[in-house]
Amino acid sequence: MAAFSVAIIAGGESTRMGTDKAFVPVDGKPLVERLLERVAGLGQGETFIIANRPDGYQALGLPIYPDILPGKGSLGGIYTALTVSQNPFTLMLACDMPFVNADLLRHMMQMRIGGPFDVIVPRVKSQPEGLHAAYSKTCMSPMRRRLDAGRLKVVGFYEDVRVRFLDEDEWQPFDPDGISFYNVNTPEHLAQAERLAQNLA
Repeated sequence: MAAFSVAIIAGGESTRMGTDKAFVPVDGKPLVERLLERVAGLGQGETFIIANRPDGYQALGLPIYPDILPGKGSLGGIYTALTVSQNPFTLMLACDMPFVNADLLRHMMQMRIGGPFDVIVPRVKSQPEGLHAAYSKTCMSPMRRRLDAGRLKVVGFYEDVRVRFLDEDEWQPFDPDGISFYNVNTPEHLAQAERLAQNLA
């Protein structure tokens, strides 16, 4: 099976958290470190981080790349990741998702072999989880057109590419409660994540 890359998207401003959320601890461990542990054995050819404030990430020992097009939000981060990726497909994960499920991620990456897909993405209540998704380099041109036009919705370019959605009936066997998609954006979310982590321990 051809190699793929894993990109951790950490370029956000963390305004709702009030501090860089990638380093906020959940159950004693920074969010980004929890995430990296969960993706360590997926079989990827490389793992790297997209971050505009790289200093805090140096200790993780991974390549760090700033946005090629600054100020373009998460879509700009995904575009940057595809640009620097050494492989045709890249699994994109937001840095604030501490409960991703390795088996679900492996299932998603296996699917890239089974069909001519540009995007492989779960949906929750019909909403695509664009920062828990795999993207092909074939997405770069339609993505760039959106970026240049200032149309920064992550899933906006999906109408221009071949998308394989995974709905609840497909991802729930791996993650019955859907905690893979839990984001820690606010202090309230952090408190809930602590409770989830304790329940999983």
